[in-house]
Amino acid sequence: MKSFTIAIACELAPAKTLIPIIKRLKELESEKSLNWNKSKIIGLTHGTGVKELINPYCDEIYSIGEGRRAGKVKRTNISLGYLIAKDIFKAIKALRGKSVDLLITCGNAGDVRKSIIAANLLKIPIIHIEQDIYNPIEVIAFSNLITIPSEKYKDFLKEVYYIDCLKEMDYKKEIDYEKEIDYKKEIDYEKNLNKEEESYVDHVENIHGYPMASYVNEKIKDGKLIAKKEIVEKYGTNDFILVVLGGDVKNSDLKKLIEAIQKSDFPTLIVPYRFEKESIESLIKSKKVQVLDGFVDLLSLMKSANLLIYGAGMGMTIETGVLEVPSIKIAGFHKKHGSVDLARKLKIPIFEIEELSIFLSELRQYNLKNPEDINNFINNNIKKPDGKKLVENGEIAIKRVVNIINNFNLKNPPKKSGFKSIKAIWNQRSQYR
Repeated sequence: MKSFTIAIACELAPAKTLIPIIKRLKELESEKSLNWNKSKIIGLTHGTGVKELINPYCDEIYSIGEGRRAGKVKRTNISLGYLIAKDIFKAIKALRGKSVDLLITCGNAGDVRKSIIAANLLKIPIIHIEQDIYNPIEVIAFSNLITIPSEKYKDFLKEVYYIDCLKEMDYKKEIDYEKEIDYKKEIDYEKNLNKEEESYVDHVENIHGYPMASYVNEKIKDGKLIAKKEIVEKYGTNDFILVVLGGDVKNSDLKKLIEAIQKSDFPTLIVPYRFEKESIESLIKSKKVQVLDGFVDLLSLMKSANLLIYGAGMGMTIETGVLEVPSIKIAGFHKKHGSVDLARKLKIPIFEIEELSIFLSELRQYNLKNPEDINNFINNNIKKPDGKKLVENGEIAIKRVVNIINNFNLKNPPKKSGFKSIKAIWNQRSQYR
């Protein structure tokens, strides 16, 4: 194959999953180790800050809409449907006529829904990288192949979402992913497809980790994080608690959460992320709390913080694990969530708002008596996560995804699960609405 065109669709956090995969593909391409000579990458962006992030890795970039922010006036179903349809048309326009061979998606937001629908209408094969199988976007049922981070999730996909996970094909048994992969390996798909008992190519692949962990680790190693000195100069404090308000925080919990955060009486920086800055500021009474503007260098702030408190999902949990920052995950409405599984594995404590309030009150009392030794209190009560294995598995996951892409059968791709799976996923997601 002389050329290969890949489209990627992503919001900010999923972009950090896709970047190391694209980088690895380009490296192998330059070594002539892939099944094509030259690739073209088309980026479909969704939300703030994504274009800037993926621009160095894409040949063309198109916006297909904006993510929803909490705190704004809730739209009617008709209005929301119109905006989604409008963005789907944007995605179709971005993909049509570009000879796209494969769409790769990641995450569970609007970018996945819009791009997968567009790709299906244009008959473009789809690989979806799923990081949280408890709360996926329903249209992943219309992707040809889904990757998962752990073998334990296969049964859930099959039993709850009716996404088939049949026995592994012969070619998978021949590959040792701990060793270097022969990306040029020829796979006899026709032989496997002609076997009656294996007439359905496995729809789900376990990649054994999170590629995003590698992205975060590279950022740290490359020295691209902002120095602590610059952060002190910008925000006027050497010691601070960083609070990130993401998609796992309910609007109805916001007032109670902000009240709890102010119990520390300690310099605190709040990144509103999914909320309007003004709606957060209206709840702040303490002069020690600052609400930051939308797009910030979050990794640098996390690395410099004495303590991180976050109400977010998989992306933040991966970043926290790799950075090994003392952290507390707020128990949001996603009680069963991939990020909850990972947080527990990394030994990141998960606090209800009431528990957080008690902890920060204790921190305040300790700080009054020992103002120069706040880190001792934090480190004795909140252990740093160990991210070494997370990074190692991230590298394995990248190798696996690259191998899947390189050997993807475009002429006879895996079949899609379809409407039965869509309904099952929709019912599962309804508990989070």
